[in-house]
Amino acid sequence: MDFTRENKKATHSQGLVFNKVNFGIMLAGVALLVLGFVVMSLETAEYGFGPSGLTVGPILLLLGFLVQFVAILYKRKED
Repeated sequence: MDFTRENKKATHSQGLVFNKVNFGIMLAGVALLVLGFVVMSLETAEYGFGPSGLTVGPILLLLGFLVQFVAILYKRKED
């Protein structure tokens, strides 16, 4: 018995794991991550110890990673 052929057929018939909504949420998460890194890099205080380098940037990064987590777990309800 060749189980690999049966597994490949089952995998191909199911389609993609993520849909457009998941990719849209992931794109929003990536945008938050990029924005967080940009905010931290634009800090003008010495060694990045200003308010945007220590609070705003890391909060945006945390939100970006949380959005990515939600994008992976989100599943549209079937009607």
